[in-house]
Formats: sequence, C-alpha cells, structure tokens
Amino acid sequence: MPLQLLRTGLQIPARVCPELVRRHLISCRLRSSTSQKALLPVPKRQIPTRLAFRTAAMAVEAPHKTEAPSSSNPPAKVEELRKLMAAADGGRGVQAYIIPSEDTHMSEYAPSCDERRHFISGFTGSAGTAVVTTDAAALWTDGRYFLQAEQQLGPGWTLMRGGTPKCPEIQDWLASTLPEGARVGIDPFLHTVNGAKQLSTKLREAGKSLVPLLDGNLVDKVWGGQRPPPPDAPIRVHKIEHAGETVQAKLDRMRNDMKEKGAGTLLVTALDEVAWLLNLRGGDVSYNPVFLAYVLVHESSATLYVDPQKVGPEVQKHLDEARVTVKPYSDLLSAIKLLAGTAAEGHADAKAQATAKTGSKIWIDPGKVSYAITASARQAFEERTAGKASPRKRPRTDNGGTEAPQPTALDASILFVEKPSPIALAKAIKNKVEVEGMREAHLRDAVALCSLLSFLEKEIGGGRVMDEVEVDAELQARRHAQPGYIEPSFPTIAGAEGNGAIIHYRAQQGSCKKVDKDTLLLLDSGGQFDCGTTDVTRTMHFGTPSDHQKMCFTRVLQGHIGLDQAIFPEGTPGLALDTLARAPLWSLGLNYRHGTGHGVGAALNVHEGPHSISTRLWVTQPLMAGMIVSNEPGYYEDNAFGIRIENLLHIREANTPFKFGGQSYFGFERLTMIPLQRKMILTDVLSKKEVDWVNQYHQEVWEKVSPHLQHDAELLSWVKKNTEPL
Repeated sequence: MPLQLLRTGLQIPARVCPELVRRHLISCRLRSSTSQKALLPVPKRQIPTRLAFRTAAMAVEAPHKTEAPSSSNPPAKVEELRKLMAAADGGRGVQAYIIPSEDTHMSEYAPSCDERRHFISGFTGSAGTAVVTTDAAALWTDGRYFLQAEQQLGPGWTLMRGGTPKCPEIQDWLASTLPEGARVGIDPFLHTVNGAKQLSTKLREAGKSLVPLLDGNLVDKVWGGQRPPPPDAPIRVHKIEHAGETVQAKLDRMRNDMKEKGAGTLLVTALDEVAWLLNLRGGDVSYNPVFLAYVLVHESSATLYVDPQKVGPEVQKHLDEARVTVKPYSDLLSAIKLLAGTAAEGHADAKAQATAKTGSKIWIDPGKVSYAITASARQAFEERTAGKASPRKRPRTDNGGTEAPQPTALDASILFVEKPSPIALAKAIKNKVEVEGMREAHLRDAVALCSLLSFLEKEIGGGRVMDEVEVDAELQARRHAQPGYIEPSFPTIAGAEGNGAIIHYRAQQGSCKKVDKDTLLLLDSGGQFDCGTTDVTRTMHFGTPSDHQKMCFTRVLQGHIGLDQAIFPEGTPGLALDTLARAPLWSLGLNYRHGTGHGVGAALNVHEGPHSISTRLWVTQPLMAGMIVSNEPGYYEDNAFGIRIENLLHIREANTPFKFGGQSYFGFERLTMIPLQRKMILTDVLSKKEVDWVNQYHQEVWEKVSPHLQHDAELLSWVKKNTEPL
C-alpha cells in the first residue's frame, strides 16, 4: 500500500500553558458503572483529561457505536464549528481552527472516536489536515487522495493539493490569508512539538498568533453524543517464538541508549513502539494490532499506562515477569509532572538550571510527543524551580485559553533529551526470528492470493460479473482459512477501471464498480498473521487488455525490477534508490504521486518508519540489513485505470566480490511469492535481463509455494501454468 510523498499535518511549539493539566484528570474509560478517576491537585474545578479521549459528559451520553463517523451534511457541521470558534477562549474567539488526522499518539490510523477530520469534512483518507476559518474550509492532502477527496468533500470545501507547485503550506496559507491580529486555534493534544516553531514563527511574523485551546476539542463538541466510545479491545501477548527477543532484553537495550544520551527516563508514545517494546498486541485500531497506551522506561523500572480492564491474567503475568508496572492511562501526565518537578529540585535559579543533572532528563521524540505533554512537564519544572507559579506564564482566560507562548529562559535541553525515539530504528531492524516469521506469513498469504486469482480468472474470465466488494469478500474468506490469520493489515483496495486510479480507494456496497472480463483490476491487500504482516499488489485483466494498458504495466514492471535488483553500499537512504523505480515511466513522460516503498512491521503496522524509498528529501535514514520495505511503483490515469506492482523486500547483505572502503553492500530478498499476470507483459519491451528476472521470480514462486498446494491439484496446476517462462 503506497505511502505518501508529503505529510500535511501541523505541529506546535513547546512552552507551558498554566491551565493545561486541568484537562488531565479522569481515566480513558468513563463508564457509568466502573468509572476510574485519577485526580491531580488542581484547585476549584476539574476538567476531564484529553488522555481520556472524551469528556465525562460525552462518555455517559454517547451510544456504544462502532461505525465510522457520518459524512452527511458537512456544511451544517462547519457552521456549528464556526459558532464554537467565535465563542472559544472565553469569548475572545479564534479566526481559524486546525483539524489534523492524528490522535494523541500521532497515529496514522486513529480509533473511530478520534476521526475528527473525517467527521468534519467527510474525507476518509488516512492523511490530511482540515482548516476551517470564518469564511473558508480547506483540506490539505497528498497525491494518493486527490481523486478521493474530490469525490468526498462536500459544498463549501476547497481541496488543497499538497506537494504540487501552486499549493501553499498550511502555515503560509494561514499567514497570508488571515487578517492582521487573527488567532489560530489548535487542540494541543493533537499536535507534536516538532515543527511548531515554524508555525508559531510564521504566524507571529505575519501579525497573527497561535492559540492552544484547553477547554476541549471543538470538533468533539460538534460531534456531541454521536461520537463513538473509546476502544476497549483486550491486549494479547505476542509470543517469544514470534518476537525473537524478550521484553527485558529490549528494555536493557533502551536503557543503554538512555545512558548514552544522558536521559533518566524514556517516554514512549507511538502505539506500535509500545507494542513492540513489551511484546504485546491489541485491537484498539482497525488493521493495526496496537492498543492505546504509553510507557515510561526508567533506569531500573518501567510503567505501562493503559486501561487496566484491557490487561487480562496472561498479560499481567507477562508484564510481571518483565518487571513492568501497570497504571491507569490517565496517570501519565501526573507522572510526567512528578518527573519534571524532581528534575527541578535544587535548580531554583538560572545558574542552577543551567547545570541540571543529565540523569533526570526525559527523552522525548519531538516528532511524536504532543505539545500538551511537554507543556505539562515545563510547567511543573518552572513552578518547582520558582517555588511558586512561574512569573513567565502567560495570562489565561477564565476558560483556560492562552496565546501561543514565546521562548522563555527555560532551555528545553535542561529538562528534555529531544531526539528520535530509539525504539523506531530498533523495531525496524528485524531479528532472525521476525524475518523468518515474515517469510512464513508471505507463504500463507501466497496460498490465499493464488487461490483468489485462480478463482477470478476462471469465474470472471468465463463471463461472470462480480463487483469490487465481492472480490474483497472472496479474498478475505481465503485469508481467514490460513493458519494464524488475524485480520487485514489495511482496508483492501480493489479498484476496477477508474477506481484503480484512486490510490487508496476503498470499495463500498452500493457505489462500487462491476468487475467483468473487460475490466482492469488493481488489487492491493494485506494480512496480519500471528507471525508477520503482508502487503501485496497485483494488477490483472480478465479479458484482453489494451496495448496502452500493457505498455504502462510493462514500464511499471521495469521500474519494479530495477529497484529489486539494486545493490547499494551501507549508509544509502531510500531516496537514492527511488529513481530506479521511476526511470522507465519517466522515459515516456509518466510518473506516480506516491512513495515507492515504505517500511513494514513484523506482525505490526503495515506502514513503519524511519526508512522509506521515496522522493521525500528529509527522510535520510539509511536502509539497513534486517529492514523490510515495499517495492511498489505504479501508474494511474484519472477515471480510466490504475496499475501497481508491489512486493515486500527484506534488506540483507549482498555477496559482492569487493567491499570498497571496507563498506558492506546490501541487496534485497523477495518475500512476496505471487505470480505476475503474463498477458499484461510486453516481452519485446523488456531487456533479456528483465525477462530473466521475471522467469527467475516465477521459478522461485513455484518452488516455494507449490509444496503448500499439494492438497489442491487444480490450484497447483494454475500456479504451474502462471509461473512458466515467458
């Protein structure tokens, strides 16, 4: 499944807002019968925590609905939001409000209760940011979603095509569009620290200001009682035979990194990092086996902040063995404040602050941690240092609003180690057990996909007419029959004809297209297995494809082969390889608007960093042995068809005759074992080397998959026929 070329989210600056912690007082599951409250010593009034995902009143009123938010009547929702904007911040109001896709953990895919951008705009794509002003509503998204957004955005919305030459960045648009003195509102729990200075500086230079609104998310107020409840799926243990490394060993590795960087505590906020670190999996987010939680890793202990009702006896025993304590999800901020207050001991004046002990610092990833968390820590540090409320705190209004803060004398390096999470890279480099699990998952997936493709070729090629939803249902039935299958790794993209050009298309009953023998079908799907995660795309025609379709397919195949055969020295980022996949298309003046490759988790999220293969200049992480990455060039003609070929690759050391400069050289091992449709290939366009690659790949598919098909003579015969040499 393609990854975006451009992120369109916003981030905000780090500086304490005095009223911030007032919103962090109750647990994340507020049930009328079993409410758990973790109260901080805040005087006069108590405001429900955003770590609880909703206010107490909403938790009581909301029905237990699990469906996705409705996209009906977006203009009415926007008008209601504008009324709230005008009354926000004690009546001072804001002239713009930013609604990102992310949740409090900055997840690519959020629980249904956090799909605020979807609710307010009607746009269902996984990436994008909405901005509502007093007289405009705009949505920024990347090239994967242009067609989808055009179809889903209702009246009054403007599509901003992120990454195209004439499309301004959000902060530039706000700075140039809003009037002098305008105030831009944000929910500080949904924006990271990193990049916020750019936004704050841009607005300030243009005579505007950033306003973190602390009295609840405005979209949530529009949503009201119809907002879905927070997820409550149970957590399960990811067994050592699949993980390949104990929790204690992983914690020890993180503590070594902490010691090296001078941090006494590591804050883990990304959900897949929490799951990987503790060898746990969950079901709080569709398609991603993760659960809503935070972890604090200390020098000799660790604490998991999670809804305790999700922790069963087996999981509790597993955590006890690793000496990991469980505390309520909503206790995280009080723990952060306590750590910050402890760090401030003995540093009451500026001189003492400058010599704060490095062992008391909190390691945060500023690209993943919310502004709300760091602001709470700063507040606690300053108050403890001053011995009273800090004189540098900004004035607030009666309902907790505050202007975006200016830099203060408190240097962030005194309290934080601001570096990328050490877990991201550790998780990306799979151990031998994880790699073997990924191989096994792909063989199981190959049985399911070969069964489906054989079925479709026979049925649709024989004259049957199906639709895209039926194709997905047939696929899911075959995956469910495989051992260890849990769920899809993302919503299946079954795009017939013009729907195939919608890069992250999702078929819906009642609006999907028919699939017949004249159809070019793009099928991108994946599965979560107990041992690994899959993601594969094949494009097929069930009758006679046009010469143009075959030419485009062949050029995409040439790019796929070019990347697959790459040998490169250690230290090479994916950016340096991206051209290999695009060059054959470029030679015809063609291209595609998504990345060529993304990292993939081992029985975890199908999109994983920190590496990728794309034109994103800022992704400089070298490709390293043990990483998994997709290889998925494509080509798309709006309202006509889409073509993509995707395999997953394991990066491993290449056997080169030389090692210039003493460097290691890397290449790829193919994990995906599913035939390519031969009728789509123009063999006279391929070089002999490229023809040999196709034949060798198909021979490998036959050798690895056929032993798993001995029980099905008809399917075995189909695989044999479709892996014969060109």
